[in-house]
Amino acid sequence: MLTLKTILSGALAAAVATTPATGPTGRDGLAIPPAPSPCDDTPPPPGATLAPSRDLYCLFLAPRPGLDGLSGHLELRPPHSPFGVAVNSAGNHLYEGILTLDGLPDPATLGDYDHIVAWLATPLFDTVINLGPVANGTRSIGEIDLNKFMILVTAEARPDAPEWEGRLLLRASSPSSRMSPPDMQEFILGATGTAQPTHQHGAMDAAAGNGTWPHPPMMPGLTMFPALMALAPPAATPFLPGAGIDPATLPLARPRDVLQLADGDEITLEAGLVRRRIHSRDHVMYGFNGQYPGPLLHVPEAATVTVHFTNSIAWPTTIHWHGLRLDNASDGVPGITQDPVEPGETFRYEVHFKDPGVYWYHPHHREDVLKDLGLYGNMLVESRHPDYYGPADREEFLMVDDFLMAGDDPMPFGEERSTHAFMGRFGDLMLVNGEPEYELDVTAGEVVRLYITNVSNTRTFNLSFVGGAARMKVIGTDVGAFEREEWIESIVLSPAERYIVHVRFDEPGDVALVNRVQGIDHLGGAFFAETDTLGVVHVAGTPGSRPTPAALAFDTLRTNLHAAREIALYREHFDDPVDHELTFTLEASGIPFIVDRLMRFDSAYFHPVEWSGTMPMMNWNSTSQEVRWIIREPATGHENMDIAWNFEVGDVVKIRLHNERRSFHAMQHPFHIHGQRFLVLERNRVPNENLAWKDTVLLPAGTTTDILLEITNPGRWMAHCHISEHLESGMRMLFEVGGSGSG
Repeated sequence: MLTLKTILSGALAAAVATTPATGPTGRDGLAIPPAPSPCDDTPPPPGATLAPSRDLYCLFLAPRPGLDGLSGHLELRPPHSPFGVAVNSAGNHLYEGILTLDGLPDPATLGDYDHIVAWLATPLFDTVINLGPVANGTRSIGEIDLNKFMILVTAEARPDAPEWEGRLLLRASSPSSRMSPPDMQEFILGATGTAQPTHQHGAMDAAAGNGTWPHPPMMPGLTMFPALMALAPPAATPFLPGAGIDPATLPLARPRDVLQLADGDEITLEAGLVRRRIHSRDHVMYGFNGQYPGPLLHVPEAATVTVHFTNSIAWPTTIHWHGLRLDNASDGVPGITQDPVEPGETFRYEVHFKDPGVYWYHPHHREDVLKDLGLYGNMLVESRHPDYYGPADREEFLMVDDFLMAGDDPMPFGEERSTHAFMGRFGDLMLVNGEPEYELDVTAGEVVRLYITNVSNTRTFNLSFVGGAARMKVIGTDVGAFEREEWIESIVLSPAERYIVHVRFDEPGDVALVNRVQGIDHLGGAFFAETDTLGVVHVAGTPGSRPTPAALAFDTLRTNLHAAREIALYREHFDDPVDHELTFTLEASGIPFIVDRLMRFDSAYFHPVEWSGTMPMMNWNSTSQEVRWIIREPATGHENMDIAWNFEVGDVVKIRLHNERRSFHAMQHPFHIHGQRFLVLERNRVPNENLAWKDTVLLPAGTTTDILLEITNPGRWMAHCHISEHLESGMRMLFEVGGSGSG
């Protein structure tokens, strides 16, 4: 007897086994060839579709001199991950190595050898991995998790030697090996201080009495060139809220309330000044209803709630209801769906909660300032299906953030324009729910459902639990559940993304919630491990206590039939041709000469994800006046707000997103689409094995990502990078949806 579960499982398996192939034409009728492999060394035909970066995701092996006719390449293919990038809990990027060799001779013709063996090794050979015998053709060499490495092919007398002993045939170094300290010319340039900034606007503002800029903090243990340390302030007036206000006269920000709402309810939200205490000092910041974060809205699926918003801060602002498929007039985009709400004014939002999932709300005007200062809050839409996420003993909501301090005070923001325009505003103070040193008390054996939202301006987190027995599985993301639960060792969230995980804390003791990544010392051309502790989970109880039903069910990876059934309806479109393409890039002008030179030198290698702010001076110095981040449509050449897409309700659109490596400064982009939802079909030509509805997708540098966009919601909608400073520097576009449909 065929059950629904059997039918869906077969459909899922068939989808995973079949690589989606693009058709001969796109939506506009023009030919769009299939995406080539990054290792395809033939020039692409005119009009070829966007492809993954060859020099980041392919190594071409060079033969030893005198061994003509040997060749090979190693494709660094993204392995499956439920996140936008695959890393381990230490932050090392993971790749599946696909090795192709050609022209290998019989090893006996090279000497007293019987085997040809492949190796992975770090540049100093402190790690050497025997990959086993190889032959001509293509094979997987398994997972690679080394920051810098070499691949070697040698002739060997025995196949199981622990180290290379025989004759070297082919070799190549990883793209990350191109990182190296700047040469003597750059050292001299930096040491002499001959490079001068091209703008002094920020310095003149300070001299005119409009405030002073402190220097941004340097990461401990890292150094920069003297000329960089001497850069002038950015071309903007420094701003912090509450000038002339004694923080003691303001109410201390309260922890958020949980508002249990029903269909038809009405609430009020007010953006106002609050007092925030950080390390025993008080500062003026922002909050909704005097809370930091703002109230958590807990609503049932399909409910509609009226929100009466009052703006009591000095900036015009709006509220954007991130991820919701609501009526366009309430989307909160100034100049598109509404006028900004001026200080002292009010606005009425009709907020419809169409889909189950975890969402958040925040300003959409100068969000680099207003959101970072505390204007954000969560929304939980409870599914009509009680078993939607599987059993858990309790729920917790974590809004993870970082905040930039200059000593004991917040680092000012740019008043006229955004600062930190190159990499975004990385903070040095880690926050959970607006607080440093987060604490949570649980009982051993409990299964805790964590709803995690990244509200930072730019930082991509790699979160894990260390110091105790805490096993994790991911069950959901932006707009609902994954088709299947998965075991994970860390949680990767780019700005604006949400993930839902179940964690079982098995043993008593303290477990740290940490962010572990691999930073880059650009001056030294080296990786280094970074670990930041966001909080501690205190696990009480006695091992061996009677497990809860949720704890017993935890060991089974569950298929979510509700999510799988809905996604299965769209599988017929997975093989559709690519309808539209976008590429993400950058232009800069008027930046200081030393910054231009060092950024160009640094472009020898871009890490797929820039995990931390290790170039603070040149980043701080850049503003949206000198830096223009670009979304470009290759088919028309249109950029940002000149892109004009038109759809109709009911369309299903396949879009290819390419994050250009050949950019002045390539880095990841969390791409957010308003008012609709999409599926991430593949990354670098590798099909996604476990789908969920998303509204934000992480695009690592040099990668190509295919998404399937479901068009259900009429109106004018924005799509943009959710690094706040990139949005403020132009990285946004519009599309229009005609026809009728419910929001």
